[in-house]
Amino acid sequence: MVETVSTDLRIDPALRAFVADELLPGLDLEPDRFWAICAALHERFAGRIAGLLARRDDLQTQIDAWHREHGAGDVAAYEAFLTGIGYLVPPVRPVVQVERVDAEIADIPGPQLVVPSTVPRYALNAANARWGSLFDALYGTDVLPLEFDLARGYDPRRGAQVIAEADRLLDELFPLASGSHADATAYRVEGGALVVDGAGPLADPARFAGHADGAILLRRNGLHVELRIDPEHQVGRQHHAHVADVVLESAVTTIVDLEDSVATVDGADKTDAYRTWLGLMTGALTASFEKGGTTVERRVNGDRVYTAPDGSALTLHGRSLLLVRNCGHHMTTDAVRTASGAEMSEGVLDALVSATAALHDLRGLGRYRNSRAGSVYIVKPKQHGPDEVALTVEMFGAVEEALGLEPRTLKIGIMDEEKRTTLTLDACIAAAADRVIFVNTGFLDRTGDEIHTDFEAGPVVRKDDMRSTPWLSAYEDRNVDIALLAGFAGQAQVGKGMWAKPAAMAAMLEQKGAQPRAGANCAWVPSPTAATLHALHYLRIDVHARQRELAGRVTDRRDLLRVPVLDRSLTDDEVRHELETDAQSILGYVVRWVGLGIGCSTVPDLAGVGLMEDRATLRISSQLIANWLHHGLVDEQTVRETFARMAALVDEQNAAEPGYRPMAKDLDGSESFQAALDLVLAGRAEPNGYTERALTTWRRQAKARS
Repeated sequence: MVETVSTDLRIDPALRAFVADELLPGLDLEPDRFWAICAALHERFAGRIAGLLARRDDLQTQIDAWHREHGAGDVAAYEAFLTGIGYLVPPVRPVVQVERVDAEIADIPGPQLVVPSTVPRYALNAANARWGSLFDALYGTDVLPLEFDLARGYDPRRGAQVIAEADRLLDELFPLASGSHADATAYRVEGGALVVDGAGPLADPARFAGHADGAILLRRNGLHVELRIDPEHQVGRQHHAHVADVVLESAVTTIVDLEDSVATVDGADKTDAYRTWLGLMTGALTASFEKGGTTVERRVNGDRVYTAPDGSALTLHGRSLLLVRNCGHHMTTDAVRTASGAEMSEGVLDALVSATAALHDLRGLGRYRNSRAGSVYIVKPKQHGPDEVALTVEMFGAVEEALGLEPRTLKIGIMDEEKRTTLTLDACIAAAADRVIFVNTGFLDRTGDEIHTDFEAGPVVRKDDMRSTPWLSAYEDRNVDIALLAGFAGQAQVGKGMWAKPAAMAAMLEQKGAQPRAGANCAWVPSPTAATLHALHYLRIDVHARQRELAGRVTDRRDLLRVPVLDRSLTDDEVRHELETDAQSILGYVVRWVGLGIGCSTVPDLAGVGLMEDRATLRISSQLIANWLHHGLVDEQTVRETFARMAALVDEQNAAEPGYRPMAKDLDGSESFQAALDLVLAGRAEPNGYTERALTTWRRQAKARS
């Protein structure tokens, strides 16, 4: 159901009411004017977006033809061909100069959360994850081995393990001039200095940052650590110096996601997503839920106030700095249609709503400030090359002009997740040199695009083997190299991708430190707990110093052109295992997306290990099977039979999920099962191998049925 307004747009009633009743009140902007702006933006940019998408298709057609003739080909010949068709552009030396950037982006390395905008409770958890309990993270995860059954409630034996590990970490990160934090009997402030009774003072007194009632504040590498003192708390009573908790500054930034981690297929869905972003900008967002038999209401945290060593007041931000991820250029939405019935460019609508909601923050109308520098941070995914980045920059400028914002208020985060963007990253950055505030390696989407771009070159390597291919390591290194050459240090974030195993925190602690060591000043984590633990890596590693060491390194672009096709024959068992693994992964994600409207979730794999899945992981698995099907490693009958068997397994894994509709008992009637097959059987023809068309089509059918 839509309603026509004076702009000749047909707007979903839920979205229209949201704009009039929630988004615009308090702003000097009337609904008719808002929709007139929306219509004008769509008219100005939709045709140009369509032209760029057609250019993508034309380039892919030429690449397909070349690979059919040459296979993977010689790297030098491949590079010459890509240059000749305009896929590659001449190298440039971008010089970034971005003004009004918050310290969380420019100066403070730390974890970055990505949270779906459709779940207010999760969004609030993420916003409040700026500070996280180390004691809780150690107590409740696999970081510390557990060799006994935990008692209900608080188990002092586990508490002793946590206290001992916290002492060890404090000795590592904030060493004392003599003795150990394990020897401390009290922490107190005397004459503006930290006194540790039972042990010596801090080896570096400058690490003491301040204090408050019941709190000692330490600082290292730009991040803060609070020792919370409470002798009446059950942990404080057990602790040798009455420390009830060690609280780490954790998720420095958070991306509120309107794209990959949500299932928004109509006006009602989009409205829910926009409402969360607005509520975070105003500070009015709340969420109520049951916990331990009582109703808990969550809202955004306030700031934290301390006394600095010199006696002055020290106020620290209580919330993660929030960015918002909009949809890519290829997406449209039926939440708004033109008079002719054409769907609105979703990226245009996202940009306008994101910026309008942020007006409440920029004008100081909300409970708390998000950006104290006066900027709005919009992450733009799925861009292919500098022309598309340039169009985004122009679109942001048009939104600013329409809303009366100062030029370059809307900053852009560039997802380096498509092959053409990776190969032309210097030119992409140059196209947004006065707006760009991060480049981030989305290695999952990037792998999916690699498979699709190289589709005709031959059968690609197995999914797990992709991580050891030359192009992938070159991709991760070059993202850092180009960003540092462009002057990102002290101005913008160099990002790394997600840790996909939410329950495997010990492994994350062991492995994810490689990302800040690689020069990344932010990296994605799947939960607030993971953010707290990942913060330990940034406390250990001086990323600014590491970036200075890496400055001037340039990874050879030609390494990115080494196509990851198989160089040996696979055994029948290897083919079967890959097919089963990918089919189960596809079904496990799709059945929740299509059947339940859950855009991001932890999906158990064949072995029952929970993996965080979103559209990026789906893109890899569906493109890989489609590639093998195209090249004859598997046939369609085997694919269908495998999906049918995996459907029964996925049904079993989801049996306890409320509202779950099993697939196996009626494969033909299951929208989820048909969507999964559609993704594979039509995967070769899907532009860039994206999954959105199939997911949206089948989700709409599932919603209509229910």
